[in-house]
Parts: sequence; C-alpha cells; structure tokens
Amino acid sequence: MNIQARVLLLAKDQQWPERLGAELDRLGWRTITAYRPDAALACIGDLQIEAVLVDAAHPECSAKLVTQLREACAPRRLPIVQVTSNGQYDIPEGWDMVYDRDAHPQQILLGLEHMVRANVAEEEYELRRDTLNALGLDIPSRDDDKPLAILSVGPADPDFLALSHTLRARGVDLYAAFTSYSAFDYLHDKTFDAVVLWGRESVAEALSIASGMRRNTRLYHTPVFLRLQKSVELDLGDAFLRGVNDVSGPGATEAEIADRVLRLARAYRRQSNTRQALEAVNHSPYMDKGTGLFTRDLFAAHLARLAKASSQRNRPLSVCVLKISENPEIAQARMRKSLERAMPQIGSMISRLVRAEDTAGRLSEEVFALALPATPEAAARLVGERIGAVISCTAFESGNGRSPFVVEFDVGVAELIDGEPVAEALTRAAQQIRPSSGDMDQAI
Repeated sequence: MNIQARVLLLAKDQQWPERLGAELDRLGWRTITAYRPDAALACIGDLQIEAVLVDAAHPECSAKLVTQLREACAPRRLPIVQVTSNGQYDIPEGWDMVYDRDAHPQQILLGLEHMVRANVAEEEYELRRDTLNALGLDIPSRDDDKPLAILSVGPADPDFLALSHTLRARGVDLYAAFTSYSAFDYLHDKTFDAVVLWGRESVAEALSIASGMRRNTRLYHTPVFLRLQKSVELDLGDAFLRGVNDVSGPGATEAEIADRVLRLARAYRRQSNTRQALEAVNHSPYMDKGTGLFTRDLFAAHLARLAKASSQRNRPLSVCVLKISENPEIAQARMRKSLERAMPQIGSMISRLVRAEDTAGRLSEEVFALALPATPEAAARLVGERIGAVISCTAFESGNGRSPFVVEFDVGVAELIDGEPVAEALTRAAQQIRPSSGDMDQAI
C-alpha cells in the first residue's frame, strides 16, 4: 500500500485531527495522524511529508520535539507549525507558525503551501548554484536586506494609522492608499511584498481588489492580508478563493497583525529574490541563445543533480515535456521563419509561467522540458497544461501583413521512479506525445 500523505498531524486525541484532517483531505492535502513522537518521526522518515502540524496540548510539544522533527527530515526542509486553543498569537522559538484550532482549513492550507514552496525554492537555489558553479558560473547573491515594501489599503482611521506606525517602526516602507483606484495606481507603478486590505463596514471592496490582483499575472503571487475591524458577514472559503492569503479578526492586536503581515512579506521577498538571482544567468553563454532557457546538456546535468537531491530528501520529482503541436498554421509559420522569430517570446513566457523553483530547458528547436521538484505527476500535468493554455491565448506576428498565428503544445509528464535514470523518465514523458518527424527522438 502506497501512502500519499502530505501533512503529518501529531495529536493528543482524535477530535482535532479527525475534523482538520477531513477538511485538508477534501482540499487535496492528504493527512496522516500520529499520537506519539516516535510514530511521527517514523512517518517523516518513511513518507514524503511536506509539513507537520503539532497539537499544542500534546504532552511532548516542546522545542526539543521541533529539533527532533527537523533532524528526522534533514536534508529536507519542513514547516513545523503549532496548533493551539489558547487564543494567543505567540510563535515559540524554533516554530515556523502558530494557528488557532478554529482557523479556517483553507487559511491553514494557504499558509502551508506558502511555506512549503519557499522551502523548495531555497533548496533549488542551492542546487542550481552548484550546477552552475561546476561550469565556473556564479549566481548573483540575493539582496535580502532592502526594506520590505507593503501597501495598506483602507480609510485613514485610527486603527489604520496605528498599524502603519507599527510597520514603519519595524523598518517597512509603507505606502497608504485610501481608495481602490489609488491602490491599483500604486500596484501598477511599484512592486510590493504584501498588500493589507481593510474591512470595516463591508469587505466587498477589499475582496474586489484581491480578485483584481489575481487576474493580473504580475500581481498574482503577491500575498494579500485582510484585516477585519468589525464582525462582518464573510464567507472565509470564498475570501481565500478570491485571493486572500490570511485574515485577522476584530480582536487581533497590532503586534500580531504586523507579525503575520511581515511573515508573508518576507517569504514572498525571499522567493522573488531567488527568482531574480536565478534569472540573472539566463543570458550567459551556457543558456540557449534563442530563448534564455537551459540548453539540452545543461538541463540534463541539472536534472541529474535534482534527481539525486530528491532521493536524498524523499521528495517527488516530475518532468514535463512540451512540444509545439503540428498543424497547417504552424507549418506555414515555420516555412516563413515566423515561428523562429517567435521563439524568444515563447521562451520568455515559459520562463515567467513556471514557479521560482522549477527549471525550464529547450531540448530541441520546438521541444521544451520542465523539471518540477516536490511535484507529483498529477500536479505536474496541471502545470504543463496551464502553461500551454496561457501561451495558446497569445497571437504571434507572422509579418508582411499576414494574420498572426497561435502556438499550442502537446504535453507529456512523468514522475521519476526511485533509482530510475532521468533519461528514462524524460522518454516516458515524451512517449505520451504524438510522434512527428523524429524530432522527439532527437530531443531526448
């Protein structure tokens, strides 16, 4: 029996894990429950656990337990989160986060996803640096010391001004917008690490801003914090689906809100800086000249390093192959060299659409590949299909007054089997794609 749990719950009794576990399972994050620390350590060692939630009421809940959990999962990085019922926001030393027992499951899921992807991006940064250093190429260091930039959107009342003062006192460059119009002016002119939306009498405008940000590719990943000043009617599930990352109730203190906002902003800044550092080498001689993506040989070298690290960390690793679909329109574009001229734009789009921790390579003229760490096969297929769908919505210039053409992709995906050579996994992914003119064989 193959257990696919992503979240480990260490609980004192059955009441809490049964309720939360069922909700997280429904949302796609399968859980497994342990009641003793030794069982929890065994789960971390044997399963591809991505996060741990610990009941604060458990008699073994301590800093020593956190150390044991981190040692059991090394070199894999895991967010270790305490779940409490005391109503106090206090993150003990060594823990990554604390949630109340009554927190909405989707709020917990979004927080875990944010922390997991940040950890995976950190691991990828180290691996990519090793791959490029072996070629004598240095990745620029990340500038993590610049002040965080946060946009606060709401009416200029005492609560708004008090939180602004608290954040500025912690070294934040805070910008205040008093209407949604000025908020979007700021968002289009400047890059922010987090946005705080205020809901007093109504949350309709705040949710409208969050939804608008999610419809913008540049703003899509910017974390959004919703501060409720009064008890209002709010469907939390709907708020999270519309783009809110975290919500504070009317009783939350300024110190708690500031800490939660800063944690979101710091994690986002770290991921953004990681992406910028990795993208800084896209135009080096070792990259594909037409697209700025990894060349076939460099992609293969890095994929081999990723496979070894994934085995050591007990994380899944999937590969995705994207081949430009053959049709009469593409044949004409190829003959007129229009497809060749569109390649830099296509490569740039692929580079921007993958996550910071993913690696994109060009295997041949019209075949691309993605290495997706900490991603099982089903999720990898969604990534590949999403990229193909976005690019297929773009009209590429044909030149000389001709109608523009559209590029679609055939997608193949495979998850690496333990001990499998990476070339075999790429071959399995490529075999899912319609064959044409031997191009796939040459690419793989």
